[in-house]
Amino acid sequence: MTLLTLPLKVNLDRVQFTDEQFYQLCLSNPELTIERDAEGRLIVMSPVGGDSGSREMDLGGEVYIWNRQTQLGKVFSSSTLFKLPGGGSRSPDVAWVELSRWGALTPEQRQKFPPIAPDFVIELREAKLSRRESRSDNLQTLQDKMMEYLQSGVRLGWLFNPQNQQVEIYRQGQPKEVRSLPTQLSGEDVLPGFMLEVPLFAD
Repeated sequence: MTLLTLPLKVNLDRVQFTDEQFYQLCLSNPELTIERDAEGRLIVMSPVGGDSGSREMDLGGEVYIWNRQTQLGKVFSSSTLFKLPGGGSRSPDVAWVELSRWGALTPEQRQKFPPIAPDFVIELREAKLSRRESRSDNLQTLQDKMMEYLQSGVRLGWLFNPQNQQVEIYRQGQPKEVRSLPTQLSGEDVLPGFMLEVPLFAD
């Protein structure tokens, strides 16, 4: 017998979960990457393609190498979900938390979805694979997500946009800065001494 797999479509904007229900939902569906915005709406994230996955690993690796040398904090992959003070539950592509802030969490808080805003985040827009763009990868959606990070206490954030060969820099209390690639990025006072050379993204 041949099994036919069909996509399941659910209107997630109408589904509301408590924190514990959301945690159990994620545990029960480990194959899915699920976020929750500040209003409690669920967002199922699409898997990324090879180019984006490689870029994500490259960016996270640079932060990891810097942190291994400085021992100033903890680096987290896109699999980590943070329960933000603003109400959302988000998984940045790369995140970094200063060591004393991470150490202030209880073992249970560190084991579950950490109730803390990272100090630094990176988001990478997926390369456009078709004329249909997923909701989670729409540029305006990602820009709104970056603003949610700032409102929750994130101090510095980079949004990479390979489609436009740009990077958007988000800082607390300052307007967004947009730079064309190639460029050099600084971790400023959040990641002291961290410098990143960003080339043009390959097609």
